[in-house]
Amino acid sequence: MDEPAWKKTKLSLERPYKDDKGDRILDLLDILPDGQSIYEPEKDPSKLSSDKLRRIFIERGVDFFDHPNGKSSLEDASLPPASESTESMPTDEIQESSRSTMTPEELFKMRMEIMPQLFTALGEMTHAREFLSFLLASTAPSQPSPIPSLPSSTLTATIVTKPPPISSVDAFNVQLAIGGKDEALRKAANLFKSAAGSLERGRLRGEKYWVDALKIRRANWGLIPAPLPYGAPTGKGADKTSRDFLISFGLEESPSHFRRRAIGHLATYDHAVDALVFPHCQRTRLRVSLSITDDAGRVSYGSHKPQSASNTPLEESIKAAQQEIIEEEIFSVLIKEASGLPTALARVAERLIVIEAAQGVELRFELVDNDVSDESISSSENEIIVVKCDMIYSILHALLLTMHAGQKSQRIGSTGIQAASNIRPTLLQHVIDMLQYQVFCDRVHAELNKMVNALKDAGIPCTLRFDSIGESGEQLVGLIMAKDASRKLGGEAVLRIDNRYTLRLSFLSPSSLTAHLSQATLSIASIPQLVQLLSDEVERYLLKRICEIGIHACECVNGTWFVDLVSGKTVGRWEGCILNFRVTFGQDFVIHALAYRSGSNQQMSLIETFSSASSTSLTPWLQCLIEKTLSSLNT
Repeated sequence: MDEPAWKKTKLSLERPYKDDKGDRILDLLDILPDGQSIYEPEKDPSKLSSDKLRRIFIERGVDFFDHPNGKSSLEDASLPPASESTESMPTDEIQESSRSTMTPEELFKMRMEIMPQLFTALGEMTHAREFLSFLLASTAPSQPSPIPSLPSSTLTATIVTKPPPISSVDAFNVQLAIGGKDEALRKAANLFKSAAGSLERGRLRGEKYWVDALKIRRANWGLIPAPLPYGAPTGKGADKTSRDFLISFGLEESPSHFRRRAIGHLATYDHAVDALVFPHCQRTRLRVSLSITDDAGRVSYGSHKPQSASNTPLEESIKAAQQEIIEEEIFSVLIKEASGLPTALARVAERLIVIEAAQGVELRFELVDNDVSDESISSSENEIIVVKCDMIYSILHALLLTMHAGQKSQRIGSTGIQAASNIRPTLLQHVIDMLQYQVFCDRVHAELNKMVNALKDAGIPCTLRFDSIGESGEQLVGLIMAKDASRKLGGEAVLRIDNRYTLRLSFLSPSSLTAHLSQATLSIASIPQLVQLLSDEVERYLLKRICEIGIHACECVNGTWFVDLVSGKTVGRWEGCILNFRVTFGQDFVIHALAYRSGSNQQMSLIETFSSASSTSLTPWLQCLIEKTLSSLNT
């Protein structure tokens, strides 16, 4: 049976020299701090071959290939006499030979090498001479002493012998000596063992140090030379070369004091808990919280919970430290902007900002410790509010990058930026506008829902399409990141009554509302004004609808129906009776029907009142009312 295709796949052990596009892969020599890659320059094979051939002929002679044994004529030729060689040598070779004399520096170096050996030889010769002199003096014939001899009784010799040691004392001494030597040997062994362990730990630590350094370099984190240690020589001729590096992870356009704090280095001691050390990090994170109070007084709470950065891998720990510095920069910008908010009230502390963004909405920014930020989401928190806090947390990062991009464009003087240099992107105002816009849309939606429910209860078909944000996701991100403050979020609401009459409302962030009517376009400044507009439009429609139903119901008696927009009523006339219909609005809308006798101004009777809160519908009630009026006239 044939083997499957994947078993026939063969991998070449040769180093790949072309990429997927067929281009040659260049050898990477270095990566500059600005991200530019330096590759090994390409070499011309023909030029390399010509250089090698030229070197062969220069070193081994022109007739190198003519000799079978591989020796050139330069090696076989004997040297000419000194006089002939001197005469036959060209001027350049004579100058080179004249330059072969030793310089004072070379002579001093040779002297420093030879003098210690000469001193050693001098010492050995002196020692040998003294030893020979001692030997010759000991073999010389004895001379008669000039001192007269004394009688034998004056001086005598006494031989003293050491008494033999006691056996028990001798055994104790031997045990003591053996024990002392054993303890000394054990201490020496432990010393060597600890030294060997220290060397092995140092070797492993050094290997881990450079492995971590290569990982950081491969991840393209910024590496900068470390400053010289305190007290290092900095004068002329001193070695100012850095022998270590620091890791820089600050943003390019951040203020200088944040960039100076955004540095770290690899741990160089054994008892370090983490592989990286960040000396300027405060171990704090930014927490965003929202507290919303509804009309009934119920409070909903939620907050963003950042994750802790403890016991994370190498690259993740750098990202966590970078995130901490970015959040501290965001918090500093929020403190500066909180004092100048035009539409919100803020209270600022050292590590806390509390903002009353809108009615019943409280926004909090707080720097908390890592152990506090590890708390999980409690059951009392609203998940929707937690998602909003996460969105605000992400938007602040995007707005900070937008601010940095604007500062960079102004700094390099790009075309088109100078005209809009007075528009400075802000962080906090965008967030406040979005929260106020949400509260504004909720209130508008609630008022429209009241009207829709009232019409549906009266049996009138009604639909509402409410889009608080009309842009797509990409357009929404573009509006948030836009440097122009005139571009704002927007949406629309379309109210359609009885599939015929349409009322369209459009709104912009934070609280701009516009009504688009058939007669005109009106700007609405408050919720009561919106309620009045809806009441007027629905009342006008209901009066027209009553007029249509009355005309259809009174065809047999030739009744006349019309709408009086000045007095706000619908009037129906036929022989012997006049009907007036008025519409009033409260919690629901109510229709009052009044009857008058023909030829008098006195009210005949209050026929009936219709309310949208009742279970009946408008059309059957109106038809029944007209029929009842007609029957009363006939009787």
